[in-house]
Amino acid sequence: MGKTDQPPNAARVLLIIAAFVVVVAGMHAAQAIIVPFLLAAFISVISSPPLFWLKERKVPTWIALLIVIFVILFFLLLIGALVASSINDFSTKLPLYEARLEEQTDAVLNWLVGIHVDVDRLELDKIFNAAAVMQFVAMLLNQLVGMLTNGLLILLTVIFMLLEASSIPTKLQAIFRKPEASLNRIKYFISTVNRYMALKTVIGLSTGVCVAIFLTIMGVDYALLWGLLAFAFNYIPNIGSIMAAVPPVLLTIIQLGLGQAVGVAIGYLVIGTVLGNIVEPRLMGRGLGLSTLVVFLSLIFWGWILGPVGMLLSVPLTMTVKIALESSEDTRWIAILLGSEEASEAKLVPVKKPRRKRRT
Repeated sequence: MGKTDQPPNAARVLLIIAAFVVVVAGMHAAQAIIVPFLLAAFISVISSPPLFWLKERKVPTWIALLIVIFVILFFLLLIGALVASSINDFSTKLPLYEARLEEQTDAVLNWLVGIHVDVDRLELDKIFNAAAVMQFVAMLLNQLVGMLTNGLLILLTVIFMLLEASSIPTKLQAIFRKPEASLNRIKYFISTVNRYMALKTVIGLSTGVCVAIFLTIMGVDYALLWGLLAFAFNYIPNIGSIMAAVPPVLLTIIQLGLGQAVGVAIGYLVIGTVLGNIVEPRLMGRGLGLSTLVVFLSLIFWGWILGPVGMLLSVPLTMTVKIALESSEDTRWIAILLGSEEASEAKLVPVKKPRRKRRT
């Protein structure tokens, strides 16, 4: 009986857990270095198919790379300009938003007093602190600007990654003892991640456009910024659409009132249901071979280690770990636990194609 038929012993499990804890602690401590690198890798994975497509059309490598980098730089500058203008405008309107929030808080307190609720005991005036809420929103926007300040470092890393992309298969053939099997596994991983990213990008772009148009019609401030937020948070599985809806709904409460905010929340619900629960599953097909529970836990895990970027890249990072675990017989059982039920059932009965004998 082979090693793969034996359950993992306690010493091996403890050793794996200890190594896992050390690696996680190191990644959490090196977050400032890892996050820009992962963002650059994420952009490189999305940008590599257009680069290879241009090279297949006989475009010289340096021209194809310049075209791809120009497009990336254009979008980064566009996003930076949009975020910077929104922050400046928000800072200008901050006293107005604080005044409206205080008026709505006083209205709620007067309504509670009218129904004979002891407001002094509840201390609601401390909970609904308009200045604290607005300062918290401003802090979040400033953190977003801080992430964009690493744009030059990320862009340079992307350039070098794309330059090295064409030489990676040759290097891998020299590294692995069985290059065909290893390269097939790597090609499967790259094609799966590229397909996932491409479909997520299309769905996210559609979601962002629909959100921006809908909020413009509703008269909510910063509709383009909230559309961009919906596009970015679409990469976060399960709760991304909910997280993207919270800031515009809160702003609508302050700006237009509770009734309009309910309408905005319903609009987000309709857009998320149609694109996220109807269109996306049909395009994704069987999915990524990850358990639904693993997808949700990976969202929390990578978000805790790497922050918002970890939540954004939780699925690709978990897929990378799963495929790496599948490459070794000692850790293959962990990859099976991370996989979906359909993938596990498919691996229980391996199908071997019979070899055809050559006729002489």
